[in-house]
Amino acid sequence: MQIPQGKKIYFSSDNHLGAPTKEESLPREKKFVKWLDEVKEDAAAIFLLGDLFDFWFEYKTVVPKRFVRVLGKLAEITDSGIPVYFFVGNHDLWMQNYFEEELNIPTYRDCKEFTFNNKTFLIGHGDGKGPNDKGYKRMKKVFTNPFSKWLYRWLHPDIGMRLAQYLSVKNKLISGEEDKKFLGEDQEWLVLYAKRKLETKHYDYFIFGHRHLPMEIKAGKKSTYFNLGDWIHHYTYGVFDGEKFELKKY
Repeated sequence: MQIPQGKKIYFSSDNHLGAPTKEESLPREKKFVKWLDEVKEDAAAIFLLGDLFDFWFEYKTVVPKRFVRVLGKLAEITDSGIPVYFFVGNHDLWMQNYFEEELNIPTYRDCKEFTFNNKTFLIGHGDGKGPNDKGYKRMKKVFTNPFSKWLYRWLHPDIGMRLAQYLSVKNKLISGEEDKKFLGEDQEWLVLYAKRKLETKHYDYFIFGHRHLPMEIKAGKKSTYFNLGDWIHHYTYGVFDGEKFELKKY
């Protein structure tokens, strides 16, 4: 894909809307909607790299009733012709087809390769990649098992959502290792994952979320790993102007 002159591609991750409470989350949601309103003016595309919500579960006819502001803004953006892409994170891994059917937003459950202006990107949320995080990797298999999802749907939504909030916010069973401390360039497991991928194919950029820390680390001589940070403490995002990728703070 060639980016039109004057246009940019924007990347965001880890809003965790709904946490820790509705009251504390609402100002962050309004701030993110304001950002979306601004970037749509010159966006060729917008990538959301997961954990937009602190928890999301779709029943056949029921979805969480909150987040109307951000969902409405995303609908407005896609209706205007600007493509939005969503990568499922560990907190919204039970997302099904609501975004695709209601918002015209394709949803990805694993990393995906994109090429913009002859630059190759590998994009994903980042959970369960690289070494470590073994406990979460085991739990993810349980959570994503069709039988597990079928069982959960038998819970009344009021009970299901309350249980999910406990697992996500207090118990951290859904979260895996979301240690906010920088591990060092040689120990950051998404960097190690990027280096392993480079053994078989070249990528100019690896763009991930999940770690909640804005990072820019060389993964190879001509390859860079970026972590987008979050919209809880850092309010950082990524932008590619057709020539270079950089992190910015809102």
